[in-house]
Amino acid sequence: MDKIWFKNYPPQAEKVLDVEPYSSLVEMFEQAVNRHPDMPAYINMGKILTYRKLEERSRAFAAYLQNELRLEKGERIALMMPNLLQYPIALFGALRAGLVVVNVNPLYTPRELEHQLNDSGAKAIVVVSNFAATLEKVVFNTEIKHVILTRMGDQLSFGKRTLVNFVVKYVKKLVPKYKLPHAVSFREALSIGKQRQYVKPTVKQDDLAFLQYTGGTTGVAKGAMLTHRNVVANVIQAKWVASPLLNSQSQDRIAVIALPLYHIFALSVNCLLFIELGVTGLLITNPRDIPGFVKELKKYRVMAITGVNTLFNALLNNENFKEVNFSRLRLCVGGGAAVQRAVAERWHTTTGCHIIEGYGMTECSPLIAATRNDSVEYSGSIGVPVPNTDIRIVDEQGNDLPQGERGELWVKGPQVMQGYWQRPEDTAEVLNDGWMATGDIVELGEDLNLRIVDRKKDMIIVSGFNVYPNEIEDVVALHPKVNEVVVVGIPNEATGESIKVYVTKKEESLTREELRNHCRQYLTGYKIPRDIEFRDELPKSNIGKILRRVLRDEELARIKSQLKPTSDTE
Repeated sequence: MDKIWFKNYPPQAEKVLDVEPYSSLVEMFEQAVNRHPDMPAYINMGKILTYRKLEERSRAFAAYLQNELRLEKGERIALMMPNLLQYPIALFGALRAGLVVVNVNPLYTPRELEHQLNDSGAKAIVVVSNFAATLEKVVFNTEIKHVILTRMGDQLSFGKRTLVNFVVKYVKKLVPKYKLPHAVSFREALSIGKQRQYVKPTVKQDDLAFLQYTGGTTGVAKGAMLTHRNVVANVIQAKWVASPLLNSQSQDRIAVIALPLYHIFALSVNCLLFIELGVTGLLITNPRDIPGFVKELKKYRVMAITGVNTLFNALLNNENFKEVNFSRLRLCVGGGAAVQRAVAERWHTTTGCHIIEGYGMTECSPLIAATRNDSVEYSGSIGVPVPNTDIRIVDEQGNDLPQGERGELWVKGPQVMQGYWQRPEDTAEVLNDGWMATGDIVELGEDLNLRIVDRKKDMIIVSGFNVYPNEIEDVVALHPKVNEVVVVGIPNEATGESIKVYVTKKEESLTREELRNHCRQYLTGYKIPRDIEFRDELPKSNIGKILRRVLRDEELARIKSQLKPTSDTE
């Protein structure tokens, strides 16, 4: 065999799906509305938005964009807000107007925001007032011509809207002063758009739907070009994973949406897939407020929840979480980063539902692999490639490796992006004849399931031996006194690199030697961490993923400062 790669494997993934049942995300949305117009699409702060109301308001917003702002098909619009009812209204309104959506993290610094707006060439932005001060600092340095401003409670009933907006601004003081004199309110935009005629544009499969920016962990943030075909295909692939566990015909299928919808994982699964399935999304605006989050969970009997390891861990550490009614919980999906064994096992003990892991990346819309079986115990596996997805496992020279060997994962499928926006050189580095180089080190087990070993760039080399941070983190997390953990490699003259562990404690009595002794029970000598640092908190991304990069950069800066020569006068 000249080439060794795996086409639609293993057997349970051999089914080839029709990944083009819709001509666009617009058609997918319209058909979903027709199937269940009066069912709740979203719930936020107690307010229910039905599919019919979502259709009406998104159509009004599309009409406003077309008639008042004169935005043409293919132009870019930025959305900068947390999980609020305004997000899906703006999202589907923009797509229905034929625009390209640029999702923006509301927590961006002015520098990060300016880069993304300029790089994308966005002409308009929808922003929540809490983050308007950030926009004010850079808006005149960008191509933004139209600012649409909304407040946290703007889609709630009159009384609750007034109360929420007052509390957010004057009690919690979460709205810094800003000056955007030409901004139009979101409510006014909908009111005007309702009186204008919406003209449905011709949106094709190969038209861009999103410029979805990567986190910038390998240089400047880049916009992955995702077409309607890319995203529709991935929704259908995700449906293959989720449908067996969400096959209830109940009219009150509720899924928790705590991950921010501007992130690709939540956008594809929590927003688009659940719309296609007719599932109600329970929007959690501030998932970092764990007591408030748990209080909201206790109001509903939810069927599904997606999250990251840190979110699951934070919920488990809340005393009131065990009081939540889990009788209907069927689907728990972990993504963004590996779910640790200790967290997965505690989650099953508490909820009765196993966490199944999905694996993906922004450049693949994002789903690449997953397991459909929630009845198995934790294995560390990410399951199998979703249908219509081919994979290769290659060495550093790009040569295919046999089963059992660890190498970089390459993927090919209808969900793979078209490239990075206006960055042909960066595109050429990761795309080769349709194959996407993921940068992740994987191995294929005897059971034909994939296991992520680690990010290629995160691998630590100690005296010539490869050490994968995920393995160390899993072991450290097993210690009952450990809350959160992350591992990085730091330069070392004797061994090339050494292992440093950062830990937040669950119990103050935990010591470094106690943790090292724990590691010695599970790890060989060169994998035992030399350096252990206890911290009150660890740096995290917008979805709660612990950022190794930030800690590694801190270590490099510290080492550099120590090597800096001192002057004779010091």
